[in-house]
Amino acid sequence: MASNTSKTARASVRAGQAGQGGALSVLGEFKYLIPLNGGKHAYVRNLLNGKTTHLRTDSDAFVEEIRALAGAGHAAKIRAELTSLAATHPSDGWDRCEKRLVEAGVFEA
Repeated sequence: MASNTSKTARASVRAGQAGQGGALSVLGEFKYLIPLNGGKHAYVRNLLNGKTTHLRTDSDAFVEEIRALAGAGHAAKIRAELTSLAATHPSDGWDRCEKRLVEAGVFEA
């Protein structure tokens, strides 16, 4: 079966993926956190494995998912999103969520 992409396009994609070391380069704005249920739950987009996980924001699984992303170099972007969510939805507890992640040492190098 023939491919719908050209040989040049496939080579370009391979060349672009060569030096990434497991990280994904995305053009434009990419949100890691999609708030749900007044901040009690969130979808967490994981660029490392390509999966989106539905998690309680007060769960250990949420902390570990964010820890994995932060360890892969996405800490600054995630903290910026948490700050933005806290400003946009002040009653949803995103400031407490960020404080909990900081106390757990998620954003430390």
